[in-house]
Amino acid sequence: MTGIEAATLWGVSMATAWRWAKLAGMTFEVGRRGGVGSGVATAVSQRPLKESASYRRLTLFDRVYIQAMFDLPTPAGVRAIARGLQVAASTISRELAAHSFEHWGKRRYDARLAHLLALDKRKRCRPGKLEATQLRGEVIARLNQRFSPEQVAGELRVMFPDQPEMNVSPETIYQALYVQGKGALRHELKVEKALRSGRKSRVPTSALPPRTSRPWLQGARLSDRPAEVEDRAVPGHWEGDLVVGPNNSGIVTLVERHTRYVLIGRLPGCRDSATVTDVLAQMIEALPSRLVSTITWDQGTEMAAHAAFTVKTGCPIFFCDPHSPWQRGSNENTNGLIRDFYPKGTDFNTISDDELAETERLLNIRPRAIHGFHSPHAKMTELIAGVALAT
Repeated sequence: MTGIEAATLWGVSMATAWRWAKLAGMTFEVGRRGGVGSGVATAVSQRPLKESASYRRLTLFDRVYIQAMFDLPTPAGVRAIARGLQVAASTISRELAAHSFEHWGKRRYDARLAHLLALDKRKRCRPGKLEATQLRGEVIARLNQRFSPEQVAGELRVMFPDQPEMNVSPETIYQALYVQGKGALRHELKVEKALRSGRKSRVPTSALPPRTSRPWLQGARLSDRPAEVEDRAVPGHWEGDLVVGPNNSGIVTLVERHTRYVLIGRLPGCRDSATVTDVLAQMIEALPSRLVSTITWDQGTEMAAHAAFTVKTGCPIFFCDPHSPWQRGSNENTNGLIRDFYPKGTDFNTISDDELAETERLLNIRPRAIHGFHSPHAKMTELIAGVALAT
């Protein structure tokens, strides 16, 4: 309706109608069209009224309506205002009690002042938990050792069980890295990436048909593996694979299923089956025989000579089903961790033995949630000590 019609309907002057319209962000236009200007939604930045919403905050528009109804020659009642806004009468009652004021002996309500006061009350005054100097330092030190936020939070709970001020949730660390202040912790980290994975979605399962022409798999499939391997309760069962790079370079990775202990071995510039099995034998030769019972591998041809390896070491190798990497999930996860150190395209011929040894050490000292945030190194040390006592 026109401004004159609106003013007449509510029994106010045209000047009052203009003032209310200005408070609401409305503009009057000459002619038959008028109403809310295009910049109102941006200026107010509030959600629209939804009839089905069970809860919402009052917007500036709502408060202008309250002021207009409250300023009528005969002020509208709380319930009438609530019906107009489709909110509870208690909402209007609390709003008027909190933001109305006395002026020249009369109770007044100003929509814009009330809205500013309401917004100010929503501001968070409590400082973030990671602003504490000691806790922040502990978190940054562990992130620099390539711990994940979950591992950082878990180890802090283990180290400071009676100090709640030194405990922090993984979500708080994530927010400090990426949300609050556009990465408030990142400028203090020495590592290039704060988190390991850059993947935004799950990699789809392969739709390729199963491999069938591999006679050396006979008698060494996953269905032939001892049942004790499945639940990870018995130590000594390993998962392995290759991480490859250009120029025929690569490394062999082994992960113990019970402790998640990692071994890394370098391939000497070739990836044929004889070379891979030789490197694999060298990697496990220092371990007690009771801790090397089986190895689970994928169906890559680099392990075609597995029978000779079993004769040499006494450790049988079993092969996963085609396109089923989750059947050796610990090794898949470890290879992802290694790619955090050495991205795809890394020539492993240029990586020194000391660098590989340091990568292995860093992976094995990480606290793991599955072990109550104790490290794989600690769990493997316990196992070796137990074997030594038993013998």
